[in-house]
Amino acid sequence: MNITEYEMLVVLAEELNMRKAAMRLYVTQSALSQRLQTIENSWNTKIFFRSQRGLMLTPAGEKIVQLAKEMLTKTKRVKEEIGQMYGEISGTLTLAVASIIAQHWLPPILKRFTELYPNVKVSLTTGWTSEIMASMYENNFHVGIVRGKPNWSGITHHLFTDRLFLVDQEMESIEDLCSTNRPFIQFKSDSTYSLHIQQWWYERFHTLPERTVIVDQIETCKQLAYHGIGYAILPEIALYHLDDKIKKIPLRDKNGQFMTRDTWLIISETAWQLPQVQAFQKITKDFIR
Repeated sequence: MNITEYEMLVVLAEELNMRKAAMRLYVTQSALSQRLQTIENSWNTKIFFRSQRGLMLTPAGEKIVQLAKEMLTKTKRVKEEIGQMYGEISGTLTLAVASIIAQHWLPPILKRFTELYPNVKVSLTTGWTSEIMASMYENNFHVGIVRGKPNWSGITHHLFTDRLFLVDQEMESIEDLCSTNRPFIQFKSDSTYSLHIQQWWYERFHTLPERTVIVDQIETCKQLAYHGIGYAILPEIALYHLDDKIKKIPLRDKNGQFMTRDTWLIISETAWQLPQVQAFQKITKDFIR
């Protein structure tokens, strides 16, 4: 088997769907099916069961796909080592970044990185911090950027701290929350962030908000608050482009300290050995607020 065939098997195992796999590999379904049949004939065994619902790995297929993953990992490592021999930073940089950071903070960093290191292929995945941490524990990414203090035994770098704000068109102070009948607009987030807000609210008012609206994205939450549908509690990083039409009141805890949210960069000890990872971390320092 060659590298292209290993890649094909890994994609098929990830998608378990011929149509989706063919789209990712930029081939037709018929061509993909023929290639798969050829590979199975060379192994003299079925790698996937086919059904109307899609594909399912056979026991033999699980072992073959695991081999394919190992071969791709080793091939990528050797290519990176060869690039280092010639003094250039190349290879692949895999990033897993909290969605809000990817939207509001990461773009200029990636722009500078790709300008300085055009031979590095950047792969970016966004999601919730809990998802990123799980993937980092499994060594699926070189670098993770997460919200909140991470439970991480590898390399950590604190990037920045931003405050939390009550965002609303009408309210002038936190105390106005006691008298408003407008809804609290919340966005789906990690349980740690939601718990953080709930604890603050209960400590302050000894109850929870009576009316809530829950949306799936922080940007939707921000726009609803901006247009006066209700009020929201949002991190500072999401508020830089809001005008004076909307009021932004910082949250404080029972001791009078600002309520904040930290952002951290995490890297495994193994990934830190890669020049492209060190180069990326160095660039992030230039953007730390």
